[in-house]
Amino acid sequence: MKKQNIFPVLLVLLFFCATVQNSAQSRKSIIIINVKHSKSFVHPGILHSQASLDHIFEVASKKTMPEYGSYELLKNHPCASPQYKMNGPFKIISRDGQYAYTKSKMEADFSAAYLNALMWIATKDESHAKKSLEILGAYADSLKFIPSTNDAPLLVGLEGLKIINAMEILRYTYNGMTPDQLGKINKMITCIFLPVCETFYKTKAYTNGNWGSIVTKTYISAAIYFDNKAMYNKAIDFYYNANDNGTIQNYISGTTGQIQESGRDQGHSQLGIGAMATVCEIAYNQGDDLYSALNNRLLKGFEYVVRYNLGDDNVPFTTWKDITGKYSDWTVISDKSRGHFIPIYEMVYNHYVNIKGLSMPYTEKVIKKNRPEGYDRDQPAFGTLLFYGTGK
Repeated sequence: MKKQNIFPVLLVLLFFCATVQNSAQSRKSIIIINVKHSKSFVHPGILHSQASLDHIFEVASKKTMPEYGSYELLKNHPCASPQYKMNGPFKIISRDGQYAYTKSKMEADFSAAYLNALMWIATKDESHAKKSLEILGAYADSLKFIPSTNDAPLLVGLEGLKIINAMEILRYTYNGMTPDQLGKINKMITCIFLPVCETFYKTKAYTNGNWGSIVTKTYISAAIYFDNKAMYNKAIDFYYNANDNGTIQNYISGTTGQIQESGRDQGHSQLGIGAMATVCEIAYNQGDDLYSALNNRLLKGFEYVVRYNLGDDNVPFTTWKDITGKYSDWTVISDKSRGHFIPIYEMVYNHYVNIKGLSMPYTEKVIKKNRPEGYDRDQPAFGTLLFYGTGK
């Protein structure tokens, strides 16, 4: 399916200023960002480039290890089946409040849309592409709004990523999508999901840092999907410089790698760095290296989190002075959910170690322990299949 890129992208040099506040220091910092993507956005090119999609098909066909082990986990997941039966669609969806009963049901539905799109790539079985479009089309016909509850930005950030990446895959690899399907699903994204992101960006910081990167991974996905340079630059600006806990400067200590949420629990710390890695991977597919920001600070954050979760009690910890002032009373690192690893590690390890030749010894231990990576509904997951050996 052909489409025009209506927002051509030029070589730009952006200068941003931000205030860095963490447990170690408060200082003014100027970051120079070189945005180097080409005159038009690369498609497919959000979470998955054409080369990485080709790699998925090759793995499934040739049973290449270690990726094939992760593919088998994908293939056997109930949400990846073309026989998946929708829980919805719903007119209103929410993670909390009056419509919280839709939470797990719509999460499974949107997971099924994304996972079936991946299975279409892996198998070329058209039933998977049709199932993905059936789900997204049904929601586009039904969904009226997302209430302004506390968790609305999380819903949009977590589920929007699945929707947009499924559409990106299908739009550029599947000839069976009709103009009507494309139009109504695009309208759902622009009229129902994206306004929640915009509201979050305009609102004074009030959340822990995982929220900002979760919203941004959907926003930058939509920017690429709609060929919108202004949105793309806004997402990158947020990642570097927003007055929010969810920026690379404010979420990870440049001194130790401590996470803003390390005193809260280990699950949310992993959720936050996983979302940041997703933002970096998306930008990297467009030729922009956010991974290297602030001397590879994201790498330092991953190693800090993994080191503690592998059992090291000697990681440094100081009480964090967060942007909102609401989360500055954690005096010790939290052992809540310690040792439970979610599937976020293959993607960053592939980039920093396999592509750039850097060292991540603690992350390597987790990968060896947990490979092949399976699924988590709040992350791209299946990292051994989706990211191992790609992008070089």
